[in-house]
Amino acid sequence: MAETAIQLLTPEGTRVEHPDYPLEVSAEQLRTMYRDIAITRRMDVESTALQRTGELSLWCPTLGQEGVQVGAGHAMRPGDYGFTTYRESGIFHVRGVEADELLQLYRGNTHSSWDPQRVGLGLFTIVIGSHALHAVGYAMGIQRDGTDDAVLACFGDGATSTGDVHEAMVFAAAFSSPVVFLVQNNQWAISVPVERQSRVPIAQRALAYGMPGIRIDGNDVLAGLAVTRTLLDRAREGGGPALIEAITYRMGPHTTSDDPTRYRDESDYAHWDELDPLERLRRHLLLIGEADEVFFAAVEAECEELGEKVRGSIRGMPDPDPMLMFDAVYAEPHRDVEADRAQMGAYFTRLQESA
Repeated sequence: MAETAIQLLTPEGTRVEHPDYPLEVSAEQLRTMYRDIAITRRMDVESTALQRTGELSLWCPTLGQEGVQVGAGHAMRPGDYGFTTYRESGIFHVRGVEADELLQLYRGNTHSSWDPQRVGLGLFTIVIGSHALHAVGYAMGIQRDGTDDAVLACFGDGATSTGDVHEAMVFAAAFSSPVVFLVQNNQWAISVPVERQSRVPIAQRALAYGMPGIRIDGNDVLAGLAVTRTLLDRAREGGGPALIEAITYRMGPHTTSDDPTRYRDESDYAHWDELDPLERLRRHLLLIGEADEVFFAAVEAECEELGEKVRGSIRGMPDPDPMLMFDAVYAEPHRDVEADRAQMGAYFTRLQESA
């Protein structure tokens, strides 16, 4: 962990004050965030198992990164809007997307399985980094609408090597757009280490765009909450964009199609396991006397119940009509889509005739 990374909660569970990012948090909020991290982790474990047994086509593990995600999710106001990658399941949980609702997408049942307007989260864009531009465009729009909302754009360290992210930051700074870029530096862009991508800390790049760049301990849920909230409020008040680099670690594979043992040193795991965001918050709650084993057992029981619910829901989903893939591709009928629809329909007809 870089010495310059902002930390409000030590790995031992001790609270630290920071003059620039004061945070008042109640015991109830701490317990809620512990529960959110635990549920996000259980969803991740279940999703990985479902993919391994053929129930999901793919899954992108979150293990190790839940702290900053849950903190950032709680930093957003109801009217704020987020643009994320496929790995921010902690933010999705906090914003109200149910586990089985999200997983319909990974099962291949739908193009999108949540209502963006209800939860304030845009749909996934698989093209790495492209959603950063969408975030800035949305921020420019609400800026012109005169609202006091703000936008959070989340992506990994690998995405900062794309032209779309660079262009998004140029536009955001030039128009002083109310957007905060949250980079989860989990040390690896699939198999490429971060030191191969950037000669300086990613947060330092913000200076060249004309915005503040802040490094935080990404396994510290309180740092994620305090810094993200402060910078979102700064953005909504006209202060312009900012960049947060959250230093964390991807404990699992990039996706379930990846084998990290081929490129990572297993000795790294022990170090990052000591910085685990869930265990850190557990230690803090015990230190301040605001949780006991009864509470932790109740959370574990809730996670078990979630696991059973997700397994049953996913396995009970009916297979969708494959022709639905051609619906709602464009707002109006498109000749290329219709040609593809006709070709696919003819293919299925031949299959039925030959059966």
